[in-house]
Amino acid sequence: MNNDDLTNVSDLIENKESEKLKEILKDLHPADIAELCNELDAEDARFIYLLLDNEKAADVLIEMDEDARKRFLDLLPSETIAKRFVDYMDSDDAVDIIREMDEDKQEEVLSHIEDIEQAGDIVDLLKYDEDTAGGLMGTEMVIVNENWSMPECLREMRIQAEDMDEIYYVYVVDDDERLRGVFPLKKMITSPSVSKVKHVMKKDPVSVHVDTPIEDVVQVIEKYDLVAVPVVDSIGRLVGRITVDDVMDEVREQAERDYQLASGLSQDVESDDNVFRQTTARLPWLIIGMLGGIGNSMILGNFDSTFAAHPEMALYIPLIGGTGGNVGTQSSALVVQGLANNSLDAQNTFKQVLKESVVALINATIISMLVYIYNFIRFGAHATVSYSVSISLFAVVMFASIFGTLVPMTLEKLKIDPAIATGPFISITNDIIGMLMYMGITVLLS
Repeated sequence: MNNDDLTNVSDLIENKESEKLKEILKDLHPADIAELCNELDAEDARFIYLLLDNEKAADVLIEMDEDARKRFLDLLPSETIAKRFVDYMDSDDAVDIIREMDEDKQEEVLSHIEDIEQAGDIVDLLKYDEDTAGGLMGTEMVIVNENWSMPECLREMRIQAEDMDEIYYVYVVDDDERLRGVFPLKKMITSPSVSKVKHVMKKDPVSVHVDTPIEDVVQVIEKYDLVAVPVVDSIGRLVGRITVDDVMDEVREQAERDYQLASGLSQDVESDDNVFRQTTARLPWLIIGMLGGIGNSMILGNFDSTFAAHPEMALYIPLIGGTGGNVGTQSSALVVQGLANNSLDAQNTFKQVLKESVVALINATIISMLVYIYNFIRFGAHATVSYSVSISLFAVVMFASIFGTLVPMTLEKLKIDPAIATGPFISITNDIIGMLMYMGITVLLS
């Protein structure tokens, strides 16, 4: 909706023109209504929700931004949240909503859920770490037993499907609820006379464990082109499923976190967050950068006599620092990307460092030669700057490439998000080391 539409909706809310507003809302997708509610204050969003049927209201709530949703839910009593929204959500969506509340509010909402089985499922899911398959999965599935006959299987599938919006796969379990296979719906048509499900099911389906990290779940779904993946417990019992839409939300959030880490933001922030939150997210790395700059000035301050003898050396300080930072960021970005998509294994550190060293050697040679040619023409063949800048640039490129490769791989082994290595950390470190190399080489050649 554009600004004119938003103004029109706001006017209708202000004038309490419910019928006209209903006409506008009835043709809108829940995601579009959620986008509208994100732009309104909590009271106006509440007015819109009262005009929606329960199922659509639940879908809209799921699509809302977390901050806007929290402000809205803070206005509502726990009973309303439970009966108006949670009762009409899949278990994984309900868990996402309830997980955002404090413990007291969580208990209140759960106590008002009328479906005891649903409440139990939500309680069980809340026990899992939100960054694992167990914390992301839902429990709504169509499940059949491997020993059922075709008519029995079809009857049970119809009963279970009545409470589901989408059916991605039909899962087959044994008498102990352990996952045995996937039932292909095509077989229901082509092989109606087969005696039992186990004779037509696809055995040993791809699955993930409840403790599998979300990043690994993403890799499984991408590798095997799945729209949903079953989740099993430690003894192989089917406990849930994760759909591709849930995974895509997590991929987007992870990408946003990594991008912010690489940009020097120490916490998750949005453009519409308040000034205090944005300041606290940016300030830590700015202070570290300031300290790095002071360290650089202290290093340069110890070489007053060198600059007095060769004042032209000062012209190349930005070149040395900028090149080191760029090279280090390039190397670390490639490594972080490889670690994220599993094309690179943190155990192969030596192999990756060797490969990066060869690339750095080629780049360093070309760059240093170009700078030497420029200085040769400008200052002459015997000028100190002609040699020191080129040699320093060569050394800085080699160091920055290797350092930019080692840091994220080391962080990965230490279970720390390697995305932090693609930001100010690499730039600041390379800047300081680069200055030390530059001035040290200049002194040796003077």
